[in-house]
Amino acid sequence: QVQLVESGGGLAQPGGSLRLSCAASGFTFSSYTMNWYRQAPGKERELVAVITSGGSTYYADSVKGRFTISRDSAKNTVYLQMNSLKLEDTAVYLCNADARGVGGKRYSYWGQGTQVTVSS
Repeated sequence: QVQLVESGGGLAQPGGSLRLSCAASGFTFSSYTMNWYRQAPGKERELVAVITSGGSTYYADSVKGRFTISRDSAKNTVYLQMNSLKLEDTAVYLCNADARGVGGKRYSYWGQGTQVTVSS
């Protein structure tokens, strides 16, 4: 049974930090690209950060220099360190695992999300 369980969300002040975790199980974690998305009320889901199975990373311009994605294959966990938080970072943050198998079949799994609220 595939599971992605996010944790670490909560309330932070502008300029503060939070660290999100996403614990994965039920699939070969090391073979998947891991993504963090976010969705704010009334807005489309936004890709925030990506880390490939090989460790390459990508960040949305809105978070570049402030957020860091990392993964620990021994713990089957992906992290999102969020620093210098801004009010506009407020959203539900979702963890996603993505891979393409034999014949190009896509495998994509989602967590339930964790709320991040940035407020003074």
